[in-house]
Amino acid sequence: MTPIRIAFLGLTDAAVLVAAREKGFAQAEGVALDLMRDTSWATLRDRLVYGQVQAAHMLAPLAVAVTLGLSQQPCALSAPYKLNVNGNLIVMAPGFSAALEPGTSARLNDPLATAHDFATAIGLHHRKPIIGVVHRFSSHALVLRYFLASAGIDPDRDVVMRVLPPSLMVEAMRAGEIDGFTAGEPWGSAAIEAGLAEAVAASERLWQRGVEKVLTFRTDWMEANPDAVDALLRAMAKAALWCDDPANRAELAFLLAGPAYLDQPIALVERGLAGRIVARQGEPPVDLPDFLLFAREATPFPWQSQALWIYSQFVRWRMVKPSEASRAKAASVFRPDIYRRALADSDAPMPGASSKVEGALTSPLPIGAPRGAITLGPDRFFDGRKFDPDQIEAYLAGFERG
Repeated sequence: MTPIRIAFLGLTDAAVLVAAREKGFAQAEGVALDLMRDTSWATLRDRLVYGQVQAAHMLAPLAVAVTLGLSQQPCALSAPYKLNVNGNLIVMAPGFSAALEPGTSARLNDPLATAHDFATAIGLHHRKPIIGVVHRFSSHALVLRYFLASAGIDPDRDVVMRVLPPSLMVEAMRAGEIDGFTAGEPWGSAAIEAGLAEAVAASERLWQRGVEKVLTFRTDWMEANPDAVDALLRAMAKAALWCDDPANRAELAFLLAGPAYLDQPIALVERGLAGRIVARQGEPPVDLPDFLLFAREATPFPWQSQALWIYSQFVRWRMVKPSEASRAKAASVFRPDIYRRALADSDAPMPGASSKVEGALTSPLPIGAPRGAITLGPDRFFDGRKFDPDQIEAYLAGFERG
């Protein structure tokens, strides 16, 4: 057995790692999987960079940021496998949410209108709203900036973003330290269940199938241990299929809810897995069938165009100066070549291309692949923009005009 230690945070989107260990998928591939729970993304990042763990359940933008030298100690990281897409909520205190569209289903289904309501609510608020984000370099923070800016809100001037670990968001709401937050499940639902918040937006409606967590390695370790990496990715692929099967949802919720992982009520965890989101305490759930995906529609495939979308947002918000070297480094973090190598003899979906135009699909689309066909799901951005990774300057210029 090959021992591999992986750092993770207590989030529903750690499901594939948990299933790989608890359901024996890793063991069947000869991997002795040891999962180490952390509280903050900063600690998890440091464990990986300094070699305390061999891999990590990591924010995709954080993997890019570390490789670009933007987040503490620079280190080349590689992400050959996506653990999930979507799965986050933006929630705000009821007092703030009162200025938004009163129907929570309408809010979630029309995020562009909700962003404009949010701008109005800021004007009515007694101070700049303080919004918790899990890390500066997170999909949560980047998508929140995108959402706010679509309504003319300057996220660096009109709101305060405060970095907090996801598991501490609910208590920060209770203490009045923040007015809302964006985080992965189950923490948004936990705040709603406690009557502290209401759902304002869901990531599934902001960027359908938007990149979220990735399985990340130090590049030097990954390249020195190809057999271990391939075995782990095979286990991940099998575990992801198990996680996406509705027949396994109750058991998966039970596993995740335990004290070793989330330590939260089973029913709360199952909401996120099922995409049945209670947007306001006491209301019936809103169905978001693509709220959290693990396997279907080639979810695990690490499209380099998604790494480049992250890079484009770093440039947009002046976190990095644009350069061809930085662009190439960002793209290199996502490793479809390793994914293809590891899963070459499996039935895993295997796109022939490594990049695509993000936001171009409004309905499911079958595409050609080396083995048969794959159906890709809609990947629309809420404002209808498309991101062509070969036209990053033109994409960013569109925001400047608009």
